Amino acid sequence: MESRERLFLLLFFLMAKLNLGEQQVLRIGGIFETRENEPVSVDELAFKFAVTSINRNRTLMPNTTLTYDIQRVNLFDSFEASRRVCDQLALGVAAVFGPAHSSSVSAVQSICNALEVPHIQTRWKHPSVDNKDTFFINLYPEHTSISRAILDVVTYYKWKSITVVYEDSTGLMRMQELIKAPSRNGMKVRIRQLPSGSSDARPLLKEMKKEQEFYVIFDCSYQMASELLKQLMSMGMMTEYYHFFFTTLDLFALDLEPYRYSGVNMTAFRLLKLDNPYVASVIQKWSLERQLAPPRPESGLMIGMMTTAAALMYDAVFMVAVASQRASQMTVSSLQCHRHKPWRYGPRFMNLFKEAQWDGLTGRIVLNKTDGLRKDFDLDLLSLKEDGTAKRVVDGATRRTKLWTKIGVWNSYMGLKLTEKQNNSNNVTDSLANRTLIVTTILENPYVMYKKSDKVLYGNDRFEGYCLDLLKELSNILGFNYEVKLVSDGKYGAQNDRGEWNGMVRELIDHIADLAVAPLTITYVREKVIDFSKPFMTLGISILYRKPNGTNPGVFSFLNPLTPDIWMYVLLACLGVSCVLFVIARFTPYEWYNPHPCNPSSDVMENNFTLLNSLWFGVAALMRQGSELMPKALSTRIVGGIWWFFTLIIISSYTANLAAFLTVERMDAPIDSADDLAKQTRIEYGAVRDGSTMTFFKKSKISTYEKMWTFMSSRKNTALVKNTREGITRVLTTDYALLMESTSIEYITQRNCNLTQVGGLIDSKGYGVGTPIGSPYRDKVTIAILQLQEEGKLHMMKEKWWRGNGCPEEDKKEANALGVENIGGIFIVLAAGLVLSVFVAIGEFIYKARKNSDIEEAFCFFYGVQSRQLQRRDSTSSTGTSLSTDLESGRLLGDDICSSR
Repeated sequence: MESRERLFLLLFFLMAKLNLGEQQVLRIGGIFETRENEPVSVDELAFKFAVTSINRNRTLMPNTTLTYDIQRVNLFDSFEASRRVCDQLALGVAAVFGPAHSSSVSAVQSICNALEVPHIQTRWKHPSVDNKDTFFINLYPEHTSISRAILDVVTYYKWKSITVVYEDSTGLMRMQELIKAPSRNGMKVRIRQLPSGSSDARPLLKEMKKEQEFYVIFDCSYQMASELLKQLMSMGMMTEYYHFFFTTLDLFALDLEPYRYSGVNMTAFRLLKLDNPYVASVIQKWSLERQLAPPRPESGLMIGMMTTAAALMYDAVFMVAVASQRASQMTVSSLQCHRHKPWRYGPRFMNLFKEAQWDGLTGRIVLNKTDGLRKDFDLDLLSLKEDGTAKRVVDGATRRTKLWTKIGVWNSYMGLKLTEKQNNSNNVTDSLANRTLIVTTILENPYVMYKKSDKVLYGNDRFEGYCLDLLKELSNILGFNYEVKLVSDGKYGAQNDRGEWNGMVRELIDHIADLAVAPLTITYVREKVIDFSKPFMTLGISILYRKPNGTNPGVFSFLNPLTPDIWMYVLLACLGVSCVLFVIARFTPYEWYNPHPCNPSSDVMENNFTLLNSLWFGVAALMRQGSELMPKALSTRIVGGIWWFFTLIIISSYTANLAAFLTVERMDAPIDSADDLAKQTRIEYGAVRDGSTMTFFKKSKISTYEKMWTFMSSRKNTALVKNTREGITRVLTTDYALLMESTSIEYITQRNCNLTQVGGLIDSKGYGVGTPIGSPYRDKVTIAILQLQEEGKLHMMKEKWWRGNGCPEEDKKEANALGVENIGGIFIVLAAGLVLSVFVAIGEFIYKARKNSDIEEAFCFFYGVQSRQLQRRDSTSSTGTSLSTDLESGRLLGDDICSSR
């Protein structure tokens, strides 16, 4: 019995000894740099935290205990780092971690290459030129991949002009793909460097703000990024117009609460997979330990957040544990730097390390088997938004704060893939609620006017008008507050010969104002430097001129319904028809008749249509009276019928047009269109200086408008006016025509009946709300304007401000009774006709009397001759009774006629 117990005790002792022999110890070394304000680096804390986590959880290394040896060196002391690594190799370590600075890294790396011990790095390192670092492993993403990721982001945002601000020379290497981009993509890249030896970058930021560099890439550490954000805020650059991209992978860990509502666009990459529950639990444990540790110097990090460097160090230690589990019968031996005898298990362990894979805090870790670099990785693309989310540990509890939004994932092989699509269903007030926008405008009736009040008014209450009502409606829809300011130089905005802008356009370019709500015309040249919303009013250029004086109808105004040419043509037509009728009547046999119907055998034939009768027939028909002459032949009836139809149309047209010419005052306008203006120089014309109308004529290629611009530019001091008010005064007081927008002319003519619009529209354009180029407000303002248009509010606002007392319209005047001054000329014509007829009658009487007198004289002469002949015959011989009787009767008649003389 006792022998059995002794046997069991012996077996138990042997098994216990065997178990103790199987529990191995693996030592790793860490060389960490210290700073004056940071005696213990974050890398060292993460290194210890990872070793402790592995030893607590035996699932990864059940039979091995992981121990470490830590050596601290001063920053930039490469000699001290070389001596410390030799001490660790003499102690016996399977891998060496650190240091972080490049000069110390090179010294440690050369020793590890010589003794064939894996050297593990978790910071960015300048790539080796000769690729002889065969025992070098770096878990930090490979630099060329990071550079491609930045270029993909720039391409996604379609930036054409960017500024790269780097902290040290290594930043240029990380940006090499972006620097090469202009030659391929037509991109403009400006490179600037942060001041060395000082964290005050405000002089540089001031210069960037002056040069209007809105798209900026900062390559710096997260400590410098924290300082830059504060300085950007103090410089007034934390606005919606700027977009900052930080290459540091730790921007998500900074406390960005002060900038959340600034509206600034901020983008960065994140390597940590905070959405993974395993990662979240590890970071929570890390946060709890950090709260128990002594307070660290102010770095801008949120309390309890793990940096990317700490997470990479944590993953690197776990990669060593994964590789060691696959290395059976591996022993760590003491190595001497001066003997140059390498570790015999070094190449094998190095290969196992490169082949190992692990889902760590920074995602899936896969190393390149050739150079030991991490080329396959994912980066989360983050954007700072008010509705973004991020986990933040406060008082030991995880709380969610609205900071970051994940908008995409970049993969080293697949490129950028967006995970957030534009959500158009969101309320348009999301990004404008409770913001105060600076609105620039200009005094212009009825758009913006000073409000008349007995009290002293301040702020926005000083103004009223169409644009103020529009601004109020936009504010109600979008939820923003606004402050109205008049443009400093009182101009809309035009470009001079040097390419410089003025007026409201300049204030938008300089970001002095957020919106320009005014009668600002959307033009091509303005659209290149600022953005416009959809037009809230459409219009065109027209001519404002003084209303011409009315002229009363003259005494002979009854002739006005027909032009002098038509009167002449009517008279010629009457003469022509009369002549044709005369010829045809002579030609046709049916117009000849026997004047002695009792003597059918008479050869005498007569025709009623003599030349005078034909003319009388034409005149009688023209006067709508008719005559006793009637055509009998078919040919003459055709002529008569056509002439009657002609006279019917002429008289009807004359009668219809006569009333207007006798009752309405005629307006004799010297100009009727822009062509009339261009063809003369007596009437001076121009536009508002530095306005869109002036720019239209200045840029126009149409010959008429080019001619008008030549006229205006040659008389700039007199043709161009400072503002509309001055132009209206000139139109009323001098012979001047003002070229301006039709809507303004409509408003002015409703209130001043001495002014009128001449001609139609020269062009077609619209008024829009101006914003700085790239402004996030433009699309939201456009949506709000379209909503107001559909609801009819834009039309109601125009009716409200444009409706005036009105002027009496000419076409609505009542017809006045006609006086002597209107139709007195017809009485003069009648009197003249009567007098003429009297004189013609007298002439006819005299002519007829003279003609009859000549006949009587001829008859008496003939009678006297015959009487003498008869007397001679009576004396010589006697005649018959019949002849004596006839001669006696003739003598008696002759005696009567001649005695009557």
